[in-house]
Amino acid sequence: METAATELTFRDAGDADVDALVALIESAYRGDASRAGWTTEADILQGQRTDPEGVLEVVKDPGSRLLTVERDGRIVACCQLEHRGDAAYFGMFAVSPALQGAGLGKAVIAEAERRARATWGVTEMHMTVISVREDLIAWYERRGYRRTGRMTPFPYGDERFGIPQRDDLQFELLVKPLV
Repeated sequence: METAATELTFRDAGDADVDALVALIESAYRGDASRAGWTTEADILQGQRTDPEGVLEVVKDPGSRLLTVERDGRIVACCQLEHRGDAAYFGMFAVSPALQGAGLGKAVIAEAERRARATWGVTEMHMTVISVREDLIAWYERRGYRRTGRMTPFPYGDERFGIPQRDDLQFELLVKPLV
């Protein structure tokens, strides 16, 4: 498999990208299609991962951007960056399941960190990950993120975030210094 990071185009999402981005995010995390990649949440959450309103909110927010990654004119990855004082929040990260495991995610997160430092002068990147996602947390740890032990509850009962298949879900804050 080729990583082909040089073939990637990074840009901020616009209104016209919303439907394609929702489809990408859903394909990476939910349903049978997500099982083609290793980031699936299909066994712990059903229902939707996001919706057009949520994606459009990020696109329109002046303190956020939805970094969109294209290869050969097709959206293959994305991530949210939100300015929060001395830190940036990294979220809504999705890589097309068919392209996972080839280095695309590493290229996207590196570019997101670079842009957050360059655009906002932040010194840390923050993210929250469902604490039972040990494989995903280990992937982030290999990229320099550290577990903080700081947990926030999963929004049970709010189906905009999915339908939990277990009762022990919570988010853990991961932090990486950007130097």
